[in-house]
Amino acid sequence: MPSSRLNEVATATAEGGHVRTDDGALSTALASPLAPHCSGLTPEQLLAAAFASCLHHAAVEAAGAITDEAHTVQVRAEATLDRDDDGRYRADVHASISSVGLTRRQLAELVEQADRLWPFSSADGGRHRLTVTPVEHGRH
Repeated sequence: MPSSRLNEVATATAEGGHVRTDDGALSTALASPLAPHCSGLTPEQLLAAAFASCLHHAAVEAAGAITDEAHTVQVRAEATLDRDDDGRYRADVHASISSVGLTRRQLAELVEQADRLWPFSSADGGRHRLTVTPVEHGRH
Protein backbone atom coordinates (compact mmCIF):
# COMPACT_ATOMS: atom_id res chain seq x y z
CA MET A 1 0.00 0.00 0.00
CA PRO A 2 1.52 3.36 -0.95
CA SER A 3 2.11 5.93 1.73
CA SER A 4 -0.24 8.88 1.90
CA ARG A 5 -0.21 11.93 4.11
CA LEU A 6 -3.39 12.27 6.16
CA ASN A 7 -3.06 15.96 6.98
CA GLU A 8 -0.74 18.86 6.50
CA VAL A 9 2.63 18.84 8.21
CA ALA A 10 2.41 20.10 11.79
CA THR A 11 5.17 22.31 13.15
CA ALA A 12 5.88 23.40 16.70
CA THR A 13 8.69 25.45 18.18
CA ALA A 14 10.01 25.24 21.74
CA GLU A 15 12.17 28.09 22.98
CA GLY A 16 12.74 29.90 26.24
CA GLY A 17 10.39 27.75 28.31
CA HIS A 18 7.47 27.96 25.89
CA VAL A 19 6.10 25.79 23.09
CA ARG A 20 3.81 26.95 20.32
CA THR A 21 2.45 25.35 17.18
CA ASP A 22 2.91 27.47 14.10
CA ASP A 23 -0.87 27.82 13.71
CA GLY A 24 -1.20 28.97 17.34
CA ALA A 25 -3.63 26.19 18.26
CA LEU A 26 -1.30 25.18 21.10
CA SER A 27 0.71 27.74 22.99
CA THR A 28 1.85 26.98 26.52
CA ALA A 29 4.61 27.41 29.03
CA LEU A 30 6.90 24.45 29.61
CA ALA A 31 8.14 23.05 32.90
CA SER A 32 11.45 21.24 33.09
CA PRO A 33 13.41 19.44 35.79
CA LEU A 34 16.41 21.31 34.37
CA ALA A 35 14.74 24.65 35.19
CA PRO A 36 12.72 24.08 38.39
CA HIS A 37 11.58 27.72 38.54
CA CYS A 38 9.51 27.26 35.36
CA SER A 39 5.85 26.35 35.49
CA GLY A 40 3.84 24.81 32.70
CA LEU A 41 3.41 21.49 30.96
CA THR A 42 6.10 18.88 31.49
CA PRO A 43 7.57 16.74 28.71
CA GLU A 44 5.75 13.77 30.26
CA GLN A 45 2.40 15.58 30.02
CA LEU A 46 3.05 16.50 26.40
CA LEU A 47 4.07 12.90 25.57
CA ALA A 48 0.97 11.51 27.28
CA ALA A 49 -1.26 13.93 25.38
CA ALA A 50 0.41 13.19 22.04
CA PHE A 51 0.29 9.41 22.52
CA ALA A 52 -3.35 9.51 23.71
CA SER A 53 -4.40 11.70 20.80
CA CYS A 54 -2.64 9.65 18.15
CA LEU A 55 -3.78 6.29 19.54
CA HIS A 56 -7.34 7.64 19.88
CA HIS A 57 -7.49 8.35 16.15
CA ALA A 58 -6.28 4.81 15.41
CA ALA A 59 -8.75 3.32 17.91
CA VAL A 60 -11.70 5.21 16.41
CA GLU A 61 -10.70 3.95 12.96
CA ALA A 62 -10.34 0.40 14.28
CA ALA A 63 -13.69 0.57 16.07
CA GLY A 64 -15.41 1.55 12.83
CA ALA A 65 -14.13 -1.65 11.23
CA ILE A 66 -15.36 -3.80 14.14
CA THR A 67 -18.94 -2.65 14.67
CA ASP A 68 -21.58 -0.31 13.32
CA GLU A 69 -23.00 0.30 16.79
CA ALA A 70 -22.71 3.76 18.27
CA HIS A 71 -20.10 3.75 21.02
CA THR A 72 -17.44 5.95 22.50
CA VAL A 73 -13.73 5.21 22.44
CA GLN A 74 -11.55 6.60 25.22
CA VAL A 75 -7.76 6.39 25.38
CA ARG A 76 -5.77 7.11 28.52
CA ALA A 77 -1.98 7.40 28.34
CA GLU A 78 0.51 7.62 31.18
CA ALA A 79 4.04 8.68 30.26
CA THR A 80 7.28 8.78 32.19
CA LEU A 81 10.77 9.69 31.12
CA ASP A 82 13.74 7.76 32.41
CA ARG A 83 17.39 7.55 31.46
CA ASP A 84 19.04 4.47 30.05
CA ASP A 85 22.40 3.35 31.41
CA ASP A 86 24.05 5.32 28.58
CA GLY A 87 22.34 8.55 29.75
CA ARG A 88 19.85 8.81 26.87
CA TYR A 89 16.21 9.55 27.63
CA ARG A 90 13.71 6.74 27.29
CA ALA A 91 9.93 7.14 27.25
CA ASP A 92 7.77 4.63 29.08
CA VAL A 93 4.14 4.86 28.03
CA HIS A 94 1.18 2.80 29.18
CA ALA A 95 -1.94 3.39 27.14
CA SER A 96 -5.33 1.85 27.74
CA ILE A 97 -8.37 1.83 25.50
CA SER A 98 -11.96 1.55 26.64
CA SER A 99 -15.18 1.64 24.67
CA VAL A 100 -18.79 1.52 25.73
CA GLY A 101 -20.89 -1.00 23.83
CA LEU A 102 -18.22 -3.48 22.74
CA THR A 103 -17.92 -7.07 23.86
CA ARG A 104 -14.69 -8.25 25.52
CA ARG A 105 -13.67 -9.90 22.22
CA GLN A 106 -14.44 -6.76 20.19
CA LEU A 107 -12.50 -4.61 22.65
CA ALA A 108 -9.47 -6.92 22.42
CA GLU A 109 -9.70 -6.76 18.62
CA LEU A 110 -9.99 -2.97 18.73
CA VAL A 111 -6.85 -2.73 20.90
CA GLU A 112 -4.90 -5.06 18.60
CA GLN A 113 -5.93 -3.20 15.44
CA ALA A 114 -5.35 0.25 16.92
CA ASP A 115 -1.90 -0.77 18.17
CA ARG A 116 -1.07 -2.03 14.68
CA LEU A 117 -2.35 1.15 12.97
CA TRP A 118 -0.67 3.90 14.91
CA PRO A 119 2.95 4.91 14.35
CA PHE A 120 4.23 3.94 17.82
CA SER A 121 3.23 0.28 17.96
CA SER A 122 4.17 -1.58 21.12
CA ALA A 123 5.81 -4.18 18.86
CA ASP A 124 8.35 -1.64 17.55
CA GLY A 125 10.70 -1.96 20.54
CA GLY A 126 12.47 1.34 19.87
CA ARG A 127 13.63 3.74 22.54
CA HIS A 128 10.20 3.71 24.06
CA ARG A 129 8.47 1.06 26.08
CA LEU A 130 4.80 1.00 25.28
CA THR A 131 1.98 -1.10 26.64
CA VAL A 132 -1.54 -0.88 25.21
CA THR A 133 -4.29 -2.70 27.10
CA PRO A 134 -8.09 -2.89 26.98
CA VAL A 135 -10.21 -1.56 29.83
CA GLU A 136 -13.59 -3.23 30.17
CA HIS A 137 -16.84 -1.73 31.37
CA GLY A 138 -16.71 1.66 29.75
CA ARG A 139 -14.78 4.73 30.66
CA HIS A 140 -11.60 4.97 32.75
